[in-house]
Amino acid sequence: MAAPNSIKPHKLLRLIGAANAPVIIDVRTDEDFESDPRLLPASLKRSHSTVSEWGKQYASKSVVVVCHHGAKLSEGTTAWLRHLGADAISLEGGFVAWEEAELPLVPGARIPAPDAEGRTLWVTRSRPKIDRIACPWLIRRFIDPSAVFLFVAPQEVMGVAERFTATPFDIENVHWSHRCDLCTFDVMVEEFGLQTPALLQLATIVRAADTARLDLAPQAAGLLAVSLGLSRVYCDDLEQLEAGMLVYDALYRWCRDATDETHNWPSNRART
Repeated sequence: MAAPNSIKPHKLLRLIGAANAPVIIDVRTDEDFESDPRLLPASLKRSHSTVSEWGKQYASKSVVVVCHHGAKLSEGTTAWLRHLGADAISLEGGFVAWEEAELPLVPGARIPAPDAEGRTLWVTRSRPKIDRIACPWLIRRFIDPSAVFLFVAPQEVMGVAERFTATPFDIENVHWSHRCDLCTFDVMVEEFGLQTPALLQLATIVRAADTARLDLAPQAAGLLAVSLGLSRVYCDDLEQLEAGMLVYDALYRWCRDATDETHNWPSNRART
């Protein structure tokens, strides 16, 4: 049983990736972080020493605090956050327990530097269809919940990336793009250390729909149809992204929890 105001690693993993996932705050010391510069998915790095300043923004929010062993730093930070009005708990056993359980960890070096407000900034081509919706979903659910996405004319992506210090993705000749048979979503899942069974299955569906290889996954034809439909329903790319987030939330939960479930009608007809 977890201690009061704490959560076990596997239970937290079940929450990560959901639209209503808690805020995860890593308060390991600089020394501990430098010894292993990886982060729990979707977590933010903060200093425990200034929690009385930054903690106010999490009032009324659900927060999970992570330190190295789940001891004094997370206990103290959690107590401070609760004092400031947050629904805060700590990760039982801390970063060490998460690592020992062999749960996903994101290499800190792979995450772009945040802007002055702590958000990562990304830029890609306008009028997204599949990869350019799937990748933002992955980033917001597993890397940076506050990530900002700029959709611009294809010929302006690199110029915008340079002038606005944004990370380009899903265009040719950049780091975050297609590689051989893999689409950009595949590449992000791999390089961000997110190779869970559910995300690997979702990556196959995305790749199949994005690269016209519908034989790779029976769900790909449906994703392609929905994606093309959304691109015609919405003229605004950001509105389309918000609608697409729900599509990928549902697909992820199917990959994680419902692949063995079937449906028929009527389900309650008496047998004769």
